[in-house]
Amino acid sequence: MSQFTAEFLGTMFLILIGNGVVANVLLKDTKGNNGGWIVITTAWALGVFTGVVIAAPYSGAHLNPAVSIGLAIIGKFSWNLVPMFVMAQLGGAMLGSFLVWAMYNDHYRRTDDAGLKMATFCTSPAIRNDFKNMLSEIIGTFTLIFVIFHFTEPVMNNDLQTPIGMGSLGAIPVSFLVWAIGLALGGTTGYAINPARDLGPRILYALLPIKGKTNIWGYSWIPVLGPIIGAAIAAILYITLTV
Repeated sequence: MSQFTAEFLGTMFLILIGNGVVANVLLKDTKGNNGGWIVITTAWALGVFTGVVIAAPYSGAHLNPAVSIGLAIIGKFSWNLVPMFVMAQLGGAMLGSFLVWAMYNDHYRRTDDAGLKMATFCTSPAIRNDFKNMLSEIIGTFTLIFVIFHFTEPVMNNDLQTPIGMGSLGAIPVSFLVWAIGLALGGTTGYAINPARDLGPRILYALLPIKGKTNIWGYSWIPVLGPIIGAAIAAILYITLTV
């Protein structure tokens, strides 16, 4: 499996399970309706587990542009590979979200609340405050990336020269890390902590024939820029502490 394919498929399954649980909890007349935050955060963590298991032996399982950029800043990943990884992550996120929409289509039709339907694609703040929303995404992503930096042995298969990524933690530890971030830090913005996770499905939402769409672009820059800033801060601190 190529690194591009691994990142594409790993991110696709991450979003299929992650946005799938949001659809199951929020959309009308599903069997998981009103399941609550613990259900959502748990399934997102298991979505990370699934994506990492698939991608780790081949790409290091970045599944997140913030991971790729952060690793490139500290010199553990080639900047030349960053655009390819980001494109794979965006494409995988869009396909995963499309599969969620196709599967839950009847429930989208029965749901009148436009905000709930949008939430199955992308994040939005509980209280809109651009500075504090940005800070939430920076802190959440900083936590994710700074922990990842402390694992230096990537999972490899067949002696492949696999870049370090989330797979270097092992699928279970990184899943617990994302679960903890969701439980502790996710209540303000929905913890995108991943530009591809938010932007890819957000673009798809704008393209799909969904009734009663709400404005999605005014907030869209925060879950993209915030994670990148958080990753950069984590990289700078890591370099400062370890050099």
